[in-house]
Amino acid sequence: MTKILIIDDDQLMCQSLSHVARHKGYEATSTYTLGEGLEKATAELFDVVFLDVNMPDGNGLDFLSKLPKLPSSPEVIIITGYGDPHGAELAIKSGAWDYLEKGASVKEITLSLLRALQYREQKQIGNATNNAAALKRDGIIGNSTRLKDCLDLVAQAATSDSSVLITGETGTGKELFARAVHQNSNRSKKNFVVVDCAALPENLIEGMLFGHEKGAFTNADQAREGLILQANGGTLFLDEIGEMPLSLQKVFLRVLQEHRFRPLGSNRELESDFRLVAATNRNLDEMVKSERFRSDLLFRISTFVIELPNFRERPEDIQALARYHTDRICEHYDTPSKEFSPDFLKMLAAYSWPGNVRELVNTLERTIAAARFESILFPKHLPINLRIEVTKTTMKRETQSQQTHQTTEQCNSLSLPQLHEFRDSIYSNAEKQYLHDLMALTENNVTEACRVSGLSPSRLYALLKKQGIQLQH
Repeated sequence: MTKILIIDDDQLMCQSLSHVARHKGYEATSTYTLGEGLEKATAELFDVVFLDVNMPDGNGLDFLSKLPKLPSSPEVIIITGYGDPHGAELAIKSGAWDYLEKGASVKEITLSLLRALQYREQKQIGNATNNAAALKRDGIIGNSTRLKDCLDLVAQAATSDSSVLITGETGTGKELFARAVHQNSNRSKKNFVVVDCAALPENLIEGMLFGHEKGAFTNADQAREGLILQANGGTLFLDEIGEMPLSLQKVFLRVLQEHRFRPLGSNRELESDFRLVAATNRNLDEMVKSERFRSDLLFRISTFVIELPNFRERPEDIQALARYHTDRICEHYDTPSKEFSPDFLKMLAAYSWPGNVRELVNTLERTIAAARFESILFPKHLPINLRIEVTKTTMKRETQSQQTHQTTEQCNSLSLPQLHEFRDSIYSNAEKQYLHDLMALTENNVTEACRVSGLSPSRLYALLKKQGIQLQH
């Protein structure tokens, strides 16, 4: 049977959501704290979780990342009495199926639940079908939720010929993901052609892309095939496409649309059946606004968008990445394998890694060279600038924590609140007293309370929760 878990400290809301689920023939279970919810979700298999944001023991959005790691990997519907655009964005980016306010109608809630279950069923069928064909992910190391989400997009993109845009900070592995799209597609036996738009001089890039005839320009002593033609049947990877000159963007847009181009100095057009994968560490939307990148080209290259997380967003992958690259480097230099001391891994985890995975690899190369024939890596082997940065950051956090504690104690010693707090307190007390009187007058009859107060049921529930008033039955 389909099982629904509700994590909400509002018992009325739990009752309403349980009624919606059971009306559709599903089994519903309610919990009133995040801790209790996690314990329940770990012990049993659930298909969908309704999750409140403001909970007594924490924030539901912070808790959200734990749910996809559970054995059943349930779909999550955030349902909150305090809608927030930033919270909605965070929830969707963290993998939530939907973000609803408690004022939503029963029809909206039911539809969201049904769509989530329909999506889940299709996903499970797809996973069962594709289990035999494991994704090729050479060099992409880790099993964090953020990384798995990106790999899911790679798998989707690999089944089509649509253009792919890979975004992310420098060093996050954009080329590795571009190669993964190619290697898992039906073009894998053809060329994967790399064009670094940031490294090519503006006066040479057209010739490199389109090729040229003999005598097309000074020093063109022989005809040369362009990179676009070399990618025929395969994949053309334009790295750092944000650096492509505006003058070339218009020309390339036509090539992307028609898959036809004219080599420099030629009077005939050639065809190339290439699939485009582009990458950038720039914000192309901002570049479009400042007219440094064409909006029509951005539209064409971003059918699939894969946003790679920076290293700081997937700390659980650090040990696996360190192990993989350490073994690879030791094998390359014919050096005995190295083990990690606990303090070594702790320092790797404490560093901010502004250069992402690329910086980690360079750091490990230096570290292994420093350790030479020693079999265990300690923090002492790490570059001194990294050790200093981690130590300073740790000390700064401790100082800030002490200052915050002192400030809190000082504030607590003041007996007079600020004026706006005083006004809010008076309003809140009056509102609470009104709600107590309202529910007593109507003997906890919600329908009658709504008639007397002029409030909608959803607004009444939200106010009762805000004031901590539980209905007595």
